[in-house]
Amino acid sequence: MTQASPATPSPDAPILRLGTRNSPLAMAQAYETRARLCDAHGWGEAEVELVPVVASGDKVLDRPLAEIGGKALWTKELDQWLHEGRIDAAVHSMKDVETLRSPTLVIAAVLPRADSADRLVGAASIAKIPHGATVGTSAPRRAAQLLHVRPDCKVVTFRGNVATRLGKLANGEADCTLLAAAGLDRLGEDRVGARLDPEQWLPAPAQGAIGIECRAEDSATRAFLAAIDHAPSRDTVMAERTLLKALGGNCHSPIAMLTDTDGSSLTLRCALFSPDGVDRIEECATGPAGELDWVAAMGSGLLARLSPNMAPHFGHHGT
Repeated sequence: MTQASPATPSPDAPILRLGTRNSPLAMAQAYETRARLCDAHGWGEAEVELVPVVASGDKVLDRPLAEIGGKALWTKELDQWLHEGRIDAAVHSMKDVETLRSPTLVIAAVLPRADSADRLVGAASIAKIPHGATVGTSAPRRAAQLLHVRPDCKVVTFRGNVATRLGKLANGEADCTLLAAAGLDRLGEDRVGARLDPEQWLPAPAQGAIGIECRAEDSATRAFLAAIDHAPSRDTVMAERTLLKALGGNCHSPIAMLTDTDGSSLTLRCALFSPDGVDRIEECATGPAGELDWVAAMGSGLLARLSPNMAPHFGHHGT
């Protein structure tokens, strides 16, 4: 495998090749990563080449992600390119990265986490969604959380990038939809939708966080990326991913989390739902950011409380 080397900057020999999905949001995240690298190292933009790929998850939009291969559909092409040495690092939305990753790869940096909240498009609040309205989402967490508080609503599958989903809404395929605030903000759509208080409407694990992954053996790239790693964001993301792994969560699992930081300690809230929203359990725990055994224990406690309606959707240790 080829490794990045700290070569003398040259316009025709970039120092780093960053792989990214080619969706508008993924590209925006890659631009942010490049800007942070250039700022940290005093590079020009030419020293960081962006290498886009069409991910499998972007090709099939008429079925829920869980039915066509799960989160790996967002990462498998970039993983292959990393292993082949065609790119030095890959930029990911951390909420789309499987909890079980190849030991040959490492998340070398997590950028400062953006807003983890969801935004509701089509109504001013969950309470103000019209009775019996149709809500478009492909996320089990959003669907279950909605049906828990608004069982009168109907959920229909919405997949695609932000523009695609907003287009479906404009075409009348649903009355409302839910989108990540961070994604809208990164696309310059900061005025779209009503922000849902994450204390009341818990976000997805790692939502709003950008991670950069590289080969574990590539010490040069790891050193370059370490300069843009944001420790508080890494702490919250790794805690949430640890809990997700402990729960055996996959693309079918309605899991919502929120983490608050206070110095070197974290407070993690987690709610689990049945897919129909009828059943809900929640747990909250506080512990050190650097030692996450308490997070795994929290996961065991939640699994022990699952109702029969919830149990089939957890404990798979898949994506």
